[in-house]
Amino acid sequence: MDPVIAEQLGRSHPLARHLDDFLTDLVNAGRSAHTRRAYRGDLIAFTAHHGEELAELTAAPVRAYLAELTELSPASRKRKRAAIASFAKWAVRHDLLAANPMDRIDTVKVPKSLPRPAAAADVAKVFAVICSRRPRKETPLDRLRDRVLFETAYVCGARASEVCGLYVEDLDLRLDDEHVRIHGKGGSVRTVLLDDRGYVALLKLYLARAGYSAGPLFRASINGRGGPLSYDAAHHRWQSCCAQAGVEIDIHQLRHAHATELINAGVSIEAVRRRLGHASTETTQLYALLDDKVADAEIRAARRRRDRVSR
Repeated sequence: MDPVIAEQLGRSHPLARHLDDFLTDLVNAGRSAHTRRAYRGDLIAFTAHHGEELAELTAAPVRAYLAELTELSPASRKRKRAAIASFAKWAVRHDLLAANPMDRIDTVKVPKSLPRPAAAADVAKVFAVICSRRPRKETPLDRLRDRVLFETAYVCGARASEVCGLYVEDLDLRLDDEHVRIHGKGGSVRTVLLDDRGYVALLKLYLARAGYSAGPLFRASINGRGGPLSYDAAHHRWQSCCAQAGVEIDIHQLRHAHATELINAGVSIEAVRRRLGHASTETTQLYALLDDKVADAEIRAARRRRDRVSR
């Protein structure tokens, strides 16, 4: 049994075995470790409230649980509801539930909000704190790894979890055709051109210093014998670097910053969609709206300056 389930729920909990089987099926279906951790955390929180047998799961305990989460953001409540819905759907498919109770519970509406890209100057400050693009020989390998990891997320517009999951085999560094295969949500794979020469040089230096020819690109241990660096570890290291630089940037804002820069440079919505791995252009178009919003703010600021001069 999953050790986290055993520790937090106990092996004797009526739903513990079913939850473990559900997570095992997610592994077999190829779902990412990040997705499985999120499902596990949300479902453990729910099953701690529902101590009955799975066959007795109805809409009532789900409603009661969700009603206790009103202080959370709509996005968080939607994610938790989705985890329960996925588990219930799995249970129905395996004849463990006669009907899916989630069919009687409305979905959580999340208002669309514009992405918040990080300012390029602030990103540069954080990168400089980690190490230079031309690092000295005595620069520790873990510092060089962190610089390459975070810059990969920035120059590729990739999710941090996607970057943590990269393997050396995903890289193709042939001259004038440098690119990387990024494994995204739902098992999708997209190819991203590495068109920043300075970044490519830093990446090659990192590979040479680490001596990696295969396996995880970013590893948990300095000596290179560990597994892939986890998202949680990467997030913690990023926040530490931001604190040293004196700026506040969420790691996901690196992706937003890249997308916004492309839109501002006149790259088409479809090209940006493909690069970021969005399922539809509706998500990508938010960056164009953001550009319009920035432009409107600049126009309003110019008008205020003009009004002050004319007084």
